[in-house]
Order: sequence, then structure tokens, then C-alpha cells
Amino acid sequence: MKGELAMKKTVFRGAGVAIITPFTETGVNYPELGRIIDDQIAGGTDAIIITGTTGESATMTDAEHREAIRFAVEKVAGRIPVVAGTGSNETSYAIELSKYAEQVGADALLLVTPYYNKCTQNGLIAHYTAIADSVNIPAILYTVPSRTGVSIKTETYVALARHPRIVAVKEASGDLSAILRLRAAVGDELAVYSGNDDQIVPILSLGGAGVISVLSNVAPKVTHDICQNYFDGNVAEAARLQIAYADLIDALFCEVNPIPVKTAMRRLGYETGPLRMPLSEMEPAHAAQLDAALRTHGLLK
Repeated sequence: MKGELAMKKTVFRGAGVAIITPFTETGVNYPELGRIIDDQIAGGTDAIIITGTTGESATMTDAEHREAIRFAVEKVAGRIPVVAGTGSNETSYAIELSKYAEQVGADALLLVTPYYNKCTQNGLIAHYTAIADSVNIPAILYTVPSRTGVSIKTETYVALARHPRIVAVKEASGDLSAILRLRAAVGDELAVYSGNDDQIVPILSLGGAGVISVLSNVAPKVTHDICQNYFDGNVAEAARLQIAYADLIDALFCEVNPIPVKTAMRRLGYETGPLRMPLSEMEPAHAAQLDAALRTHGLLK
């Protein structure tokens, strides 16, 4: 392993935004991405997660992927942490991209489980260890079996938690019982971020460190406040906000992410540009549901 960190540190506490990528017809709209980043920071977002699923990284070219990471780091300029999505189902490419993210100043990596070709639990250990060995910045694992078909088992988390640079996991399995077992098995060796906006408070109640959020794109202060209220001991207020925004969370996931959130950002006046195929525009009934939720919360006139 490369030089070990003296002790594991949490990359961030609170609400990190899984930020969208605004496109033009020919590439990434960097001026608009910069505007969104500034607005997110002004709204209280605790970290920027660039080139994740919500950022449509699966449809970005390698050059776009790298430049988006570099741009985000430069734009944020140390105000809050930048976490770069560098996961891949090809270990060697994930290593290349992770090294690049470190080189340009990313604070941490977000590493989705290998998809399509998948792998065994031993394969997961080898994959993640190889990536973490190749860099000197922290790595956040990302489990989202609904998209990848791969789950990280409790005993695999235990093995990976021994690595000094594997510090956290974004848990989007939706299985609170599995998250309970994870917390019981690894304690504070892995911070847990909710990967689902409808489970922020439940995961905080199990000792979670926050959320990597889609909701934060349209409601950064609210998402931050859910977490901060919980951390401050105002559990009832955190729960009230979680419940109050259930309709907007549902609307943001009524079709495959990030179709609704990019549509919502467009409604809020951002030049999000086109969705990249195979993603398509929202169905009219779902768009009406989204507009109604945005109006309910005063985000759309």
C-alpha cells in the first residue's frame, strides 16, 4: 500500500450534492456548471460530488470526465470538499481516472461497484484494494445494486474497512437492516452516507455521516438542514423536514435519475441542456407531478 494516513478522517459531514452535468449539444456547459457549483455552495451544500450517476458520467467521454473533475476542483477552490466519481467496471481504467483526480486536487473518490460484468465478493476486495493502493486520497465505496446488480456483503465491508484509504460508503441499497449490520460490523472504520434522499434521517439515526443527495440540486439548504438539525440534536425538526419533502423526493425519482432532477433544474432557470441518450425527456404526467411538487415547496412560481 502507498503511504498510509495517520488515521481515517471523514471526508465531509452533512449533505453532499450529486451534482448534475449541464450539457450543450456538443459538450459540457462549463460556465453553467460553475454557476451551479457557486449556487450550491451559497445554499449550504457540504460537498460537491462530480461525475457521479446524477452527472451522467456513463455517457461522458474520457476527456469530458477528466475535464469536469478538474473544472470542479478549480471552481470550488477549497471552499468545500470535491469528491470525484472515478468508478468503473474496468479496474485499470478506474485506477487511471482516480490517479488523475488526485493529481488535479480532488479531495476524495467515489467508486461505484463494477457493473455489467459484475464480480464476486473476492473480486470486489481485489478491485477496491487495487484502486485504493494506487492513490493517496480517501475513497468512498458506492453500492447501488438496482443499477449495478452487485451488492457489497457485510464481511466484504469488514475486509475493505481495514484499508487506510477506504473511509466511507455511499449506501443506496435501500436496505436499512443491511446498513444496521454494516454499522455493527465496522463501527467507525467506515462512515456511511445515505445514497437515497428518502432515508437521510433513518441512516443518520444509525450513526450515518450524511447524504450524497439528488435533492440537494434543487433544495440545497433544506438537505443541509436535515442533516445539521440531526447533528445538533434537533431530531424532530430533521424528521419533519424529511417527511415534508417526501413528495418532492418522490417526484425526483418518478423516472430514472437524473431525468427528473435535470428537468427540475431546467424549470428553476438553469441551462441544463439535453439529456444524453438513452435518457429521454420526462413523460407528461411525471413532469406535471414534478412541477406540482416544486410549486408546493415554493421553488417554482
